[in-house]
Amino acid sequence: MALPWLQRVELAFFATAFLCGAVAAAALTRTQGSFRGSCPLYGVAALNGSSLVLSRPTAPSLCSFVAGASGLLALYCLLLLFFWVYTSCIEGSHRGPIGLRFALATSAIAIFLVLVCACILRFGTSSLCKSIISLNMTSCSDAQKTSWIPPGTAVQFYSNLHNAETSSWVNLVLWCLVLVLQVVQWKSEATPSRPLQRGDPEWSSETDGLVGPRLSHS
Repeated sequence: MALPWLQRVELAFFATAFLCGAVAAAALTRTQGSFRGSCPLYGVAALNGSSLVLSRPTAPSLCSFVAGASGLLALYCLLLLFFWVYTSCIEGSHRGPIGLRFALATSAIAIFLVLVCACILRFGTSSLCKSIISLNMTSCSDAQKTSWIPPGTAVQFYSNLHNAETSSWVNLVLWCLVLVLQVVQWKSEATPSRPLQRGDPEWSSETDGLVGPRLSHS
């Protein structure tokens, strides 16, 4: 059974949200791995000779929360895609009112989580970059070309953080669009159907079936 067009658009948004969530989680995980498990968000960089060092990192749980929330939402989108592809092949499958309410609640929670993650990435990266620029660095992206202690750390850290932040903001827009589509579906199903009135084509077909067609008078 083919899905309604609103649900098809909703699934397209879910597919894109899956990609954004996966990119954000992977980019932040790579960044945390570059700093040997330390979280650079809201961290403070310092000079050690001619090299940079993350002197005051944030608790690893902060990066783990952002990466975990983004990855969990991406997994939810992937499972939902598989579910709807499966149910669309079953005759008579339809998301009922209870399923629609659950989807609305899940989308609202997802919007809150993605907004929190995007804000953490935005202000956390900005705080780290301010500490780097205060060390007479031209920009935060140029710090990727500078040697760090221990050697091999902070490789492409700014690019990864920037990609994670951008993916999170795009993900937020997608979840908001999903919520709007679900609200439209909920209102369309909640709107009571107008009773048939005399003069409606449906009224004529119903009455003709019960009492027979009326003869026209010349």
